[in-house]
Parts: sequence; structure tokens; C-alpha cells
Amino acid sequence: MEGEEERRARQEGRASDVHRVDPYGFERPRDFDYTTYEEFFSSYLVVLTRRAIKWSKLLKGNNGLPKSLKVKRYIRKGIPNEHRAVVWMVVSGAQAHMEQNPGYYQKLLEGEKNDKLVDTIKTDMNRTFPDNIRFRKTADPCLQKTLYNVLVAYGHHNKSVGYCQGMNFIAGYLILITKNEEESFWLLDALIGRILPDYYSPEMMGLKTDQEVLGELVRMKIPAIAELMDRHGVMWTLVVSRWFICLFIDILPVETVLRIWDCLFYEGSKIIFRVALMLIKQHQAFILEANNFPDICDKFKQITKGPFVTECHTFMQKIFTDPGSLRMATINKLRETCREKLIAQR
Repeated sequence: MEGEEERRARQEGRASDVHRVDPYGFERPRDFDYTTYEEFFSSYLVVLTRRAIKWSKLLKGNNGLPKSLKVKRYIRKGIPNEHRAVVWMVVSGAQAHMEQNPGYYQKLLEGEKNDKLVDTIKTDMNRTFPDNIRFRKTADPCLQKTLYNVLVAYGHHNKSVGYCQGMNFIAGYLILITKNEEESFWLLDALIGRILPDYYSPEMMGLKTDQEVLGELVRMKIPAIAELMDRHGVMWTLVVSRWFICLFIDILPVETVLRIWDCLFYEGSKIIFRVALMLIKQHQAFILEANNFPDICDKFKQITKGPFVTECHTFMQKIFTDPGSLRMATINKLRETCREKLIAQR
């Protein structure tokens, strides 16, 4: 039987082999499970290599990326990182908006500023990814300036939203992937303006509505969980608000979040419900062990950790099968009724 010291030595050896900072600049936590990650990544690397070859062929054509079953299938299987920015820009409509508005982003940066908005954004700069070496003031280049520009420009572009906490993390991820300020701005516009309408407005009505919609979908598909939540008086917003606000950033592993976003940019907000339902359904028995309110909240924190969410390729396959049929018509109908209820409760 291996002693504790030998086990720790092996773990530390792995830690030096698998870099302590991930490819996106995030420092790995002290308790990072290198063994599980290595096992997953060695097989995932084979998948990534195969997908990269297929994507290179697909993007060589001059047809762009029209909506098709083939493109949808490719995106669901993951976009290789080297093609991610290009594909996100095209399928989200951000590329078209950028081309239709040449010089617009620069004008926003050069224009008159709302001091209150600027101060709020400045306050959040050091709170954005303190565990990412590229966002530190000591980094060269420091991505804080890029992030600041994107958020200030967006706040002046979409005055009804301005700036809301959560947007800093989303813009930060976009910057890490695109490595381009203007593209990050237009992708942020695609997410906030079209894909997730009303999530970040002052009243956050779209966000509150979608949390209630998830509650209704759970009632339909996983009734035992809905009954548990009702019995203990747990509101959905208490356990899933960060899933929606941050689009799973700092909730799920980076690679898994990026795979979710691949589909989000192409298929829209329905993906968020698929991910949420998958997490709950997979851990139904575990959640049902909860005996009280704090217990339930704790279980919801735990279900977003471990090998199930790290193995992003299998996880993404499962979100499209395990929760069953999920039609946009159903979601829109639920949105209508949930929104009406929320308005009536004001």
C-alpha cells in the first residue's frame, strides 16, 4: 500500500509536469487533481487533433459557415482553440455587425464618457480573475486595460445596460480567446444584445425569468428535485443565479465553459438550460440526500466539481441526450408565463 508521503511526492511531481498555470493563464488551485486531469487530457488531445483537421478543411471553403446540420454537429463536438475566435465571430453575427460599423468601436472609446460608469468599471478591474496571471497589473501586456476599454465602450454603446457585475468576467473570457479588443466588444454585444436579452439590464428581468423557467423545466423533467426545493422553500435564484449571470465562468472548468459557449453562440440560450438540467439530473440522488435549506445550497455547489464536469467531451455529448427533448417553443412559452408572474409580484 502506497504511503501518504509517496503519494504526495507523486502528486507534486505531476504538478511540475502539468504546468501550475493553465493555457489560458489561470493558476491551478492547490488541490487540483492532476491525476484525473492527465487521464482525461491524454484522451481528449486525440479528439482535439482529429477535430482540428476536420475544422481546417471546413473553413478552407469560401462558403462561410451557413446554418446546417453539419456545422451544428461540428460545433457540438467542439471548436479547436485556434479556430474559436473566427467561428464565434461568424456564427454569432458579431463579424457582420463589426463589418457594417467600421470605426464605431474606436469612436466609442474616443467619445465623451459617463464618469459614474467609468468609476464603477474601474472598481471591478482588480476583482476580475485575480487567479489569472494575464489580468494582473504586473503582467506585460496587462489585459486589464483591454478589459477596461471593452467594458467602457459597451457601456456607452448600450446605455440601457451600462455596466453590470458579471459582464467583466464574460468580457475577460472573450479577450482571452479572441486576443482582440474590438472582436471581444462585438461578441459581448452579440451575447448581451441578442443571445441573452435582458439578462444585464438594471431590473435583470430576462435573467430572473430564465431562472424561473429552469424551475419549471425541472418540475417537468426531474419532479423529485422540484418537490424538494418546494418543501424546503429554496428559490431557484439562490442556487443557480451565478450559472446564468456568469455563463458558468468560475463554476465549471475553463475548457468545459468554452465548449458550452461554442454551442451558445450558435444555438442560443437554450444551451444554458441543457447544461443546468444535465447537472441536476446527473446528481439527482445526491441532491435528494439534502435534509434542509443550507444542505441543498451546498449540494448545488458540489455538483459543479469533479471528473464529470472536467471531462468536457463526454459532458457535452450528454447535455444533448440526457435531458431529453427541449424545444425553443416550450422555453418561449414558459418565459412568457414566468415573466407575467414576476411582473405581477412587483
